[in-house]
Amino acid sequence: MEKPVLILQFRPEKEVADDEYQAFLKYGELNLNDTKRIKGENGFGQINLEEYSAILVGGSPYSISDKDRKENQIKAEKDLIALMKEIKEKDFPYYGNCYGLGSISLACGGIVSKEKYGEEVGAVEITLNEEGLKDKLTKNIENPFLGFVGHKEACQITPPDATLLASSPTCPVQMIRFGQNVYATQFHAELDFNGLALRIDFYKNKGYFPPEDAEKLKEK
Repeated sequence: MEKPVLILQFRPEKEVADDEYQAFLKYGELNLNDTKRIKGENGFGQINLEEYSAILVGGSPYSISDKDRKENQIKAEKDLIALMKEIKEKDFPYYGNCYGLGSISLACGGIVSKEKYGEEVGAVEITLNEEGLKDKLTKNIENPFLGFVGHKEACQITPPDATLLASSPTCPVQMIRFGQNVYATQFHAELDFNGLALRIDFYKNKGYFPPEDAEKLKEK
């Protein structure tokens, strides 16, 4: 690989961020030499897209639609929104999930909020639509399929030039594409059971589910 893949993370918790990074390596079939890692939860400045072959953005305890945000989140999201606009404009290879979907949706004219379509932690059935069935990235995968979710906010209205690829019964916007190379999912394609259990432990007091349900969720 001539240029590295940038893995841009927004998880302040070191153990969870490290696990997410390792998951991107494992399921993206990447190694350390293929990637550069930036932890952007306190802001990250300007990124030169010419230095990278692609960008991956994972989840976060931040919500892009939060009204009451701390200074570090405001700084991080100012940098992130500017980057998302450039990625979409240049059709730069991108994959973002959860927070990575919310940020690019908001940056490109969509509506993201906690009004509807939040999903409890667990696996949901996701169905590809006609566009998803013919998309180069998803046309050969099983349909429907199960994906891990757990989010308080969701895309209520997709950006005007986004192509919807997949939905679930509880969340209409599960996967979108801009242009030919910019993809985002609400579900976590990088997540396995062990990673989900770790996040349940770390985020049980963050409003995703009643804290007393943590152990039950890990047994499902």
